[in-house]
Amino acid sequence: MPIDVLDYLARHEQKELLRFVVVGSVDDGKSTLIGRLLHDVGALADDQLTSVRHASKMAGAEIDFSLFTDGLIAEREQGITIDVAYRYFSTPQRKYIIADTPGHEQYTRNMATGASTARLAVVLIDARYGLLTQTRRHAFIASLLGISELVVAINKMDVVGYDQVTFEHIARDVETFVKPLAFRAVHTIALSAMRGDNVANRSNAMPWYDGPTLLELLERVPTRDDESSRPLCMPVQLVLRPNLDYRGFAGQLAAGRVRKNERVSILPSGRASRVMAIETPRGEVNEAIAPESVVLRLADEIDVSRGDVIAGGGSTLRVASSWTARVVWMSTQPLETNKSYWLKSGTRSIRVIVNRVLSMVDLETLVDAPASVIDLNTIAHVEFRGQRALVLGTYGENRTLGSFILIDPLTNDTVGAGMIDAVTKNDVPHDGVVTESERADRLGHTGLVVNATNEAIARQAERALFDRGILCAVVDPPAATACAKAGIVAITVNPAARNAFTPEDDLPASVEAIIARVTRT
Repeated sequence: MPIDVLDYLARHEQKELLRFVVVGSVDDGKSTLIGRLLHDVGALADDQLTSVRHASKMAGAEIDFSLFTDGLIAEREQGITIDVAYRYFSTPQRKYIIADTPGHEQYTRNMATGASTARLAVVLIDARYGLLTQTRRHAFIASLLGISELVVAINKMDVVGYDQVTFEHIARDVETFVKPLAFRAVHTIALSAMRGDNVANRSNAMPWYDGPTLLELLERVPTRDDESSRPLCMPVQLVLRPNLDYRGFAGQLAAGRVRKNERVSILPSGRASRVMAIETPRGEVNEAIAPESVVLRLADEIDVSRGDVIAGGGSTLRVASSWTARVVWMSTQPLETNKSYWLKSGTRSIRVIVNRVLSMVDLETLVDAPASVIDLNTIAHVEFRGQRALVLGTYGENRTLGSFILIDPLTNDTVGAGMIDAVTKNDVPHDGVVTESERADRLGHTGLVVNATNEAIARQAERALFDRGILCAVVDPPAATACAKAGIVAITVNPAARNAFTPEDDLPASVEAIIARVTRT
């Protein structure tokens, strides 16, 4: 019977899309599970099957399902996943995008990347070993990223003889661990990825298990939260100005819905206007709903730039320069307090300083512990201070403006990912002159005149202070007082400026003394 291609494509386009991520520790069987799922739902091409069967036979196995996803040479050589691999398949009910993420602790940053857009997380646990530290880390990161559905797949049940007691013991440990986490629903499945038990087809080897298969569960979980019920939020991506008669603001609706003639606010300025027109790829419409991409035209000539946010009534977004967040640290270089980093949130980037590290998470107990060194893969609670105000909300309220990445300004490496949990200082836009107090709040420190005994000492002090996040400069003595009033630590060389701070001979101790004197608390 001939297939109506256009009708097939139209039906395929209307299917719901579920994005999910598969996580877990090394050798728990993540790639094997995905390969088996793709195989059992018929999502693999004949040439893929032939190639993998040939490679498996050379290795002495009938078929190695992990080879369907581990495509890098290094991954096949080492038998581990290194990079995030995305795979796609569909059933008559839904379309799916799977993120296969690394289990090795060294590649936790890649796991966070793969989980950042997922709706559901499948956490694999090896039935032989139970709940490991890396498994706990992945589950905790998934909860931080706002993933609402968690599937705990206890794998390799065939290796433990399909023992019901082993399954129930691990299931109890998981239940205790995830109870404080912010998952809306947790599902536990007993399966064997290698043998296909309870992956796409129900197993006869575990008659005591009466729950759903993995595929049955994927088919019925909700595919998205109702973002349209939240207040309107659209970070401006681009200002369109093709001629003098047209001015539009392009971006993706992060939350809510926008209607023609609706009153909106522009943040951070706080100015208000009315939506005159809503334009989409399908033409002008009267209403658009998140996550559509639109161009909004406003009734008033208001200064709106890239990075500004168009917000609707009832918005909980704030304009703030200080906040706290949970941060997953992704760099081999430890996090440094009082160091300046680039922060990117939504469509805006600003410089921020780490005020202090409040605590770090003990992955065994999920209790905040005193922070010592925040290094690779540590999850910490951190207080930030922006060098200018930022439009933001908490991650629970707005995933787009409640999340951010940190970038090292010297290497351009992404060193951390954060989820905001509290705004500690609101900045209300106002007119009038800039005060010394406002300037100090923005910079994080007051100005000061420092007198060095010679040029070499002055330059060394400048470098040490600058590396600690202090705005400083070596200046001529006549300009020092004016620079200090502007919030700069002005370093002079004899003759001394009036009321200058004179450092001790010990330069490191002097730098600490200067920082203690100018830093805002």
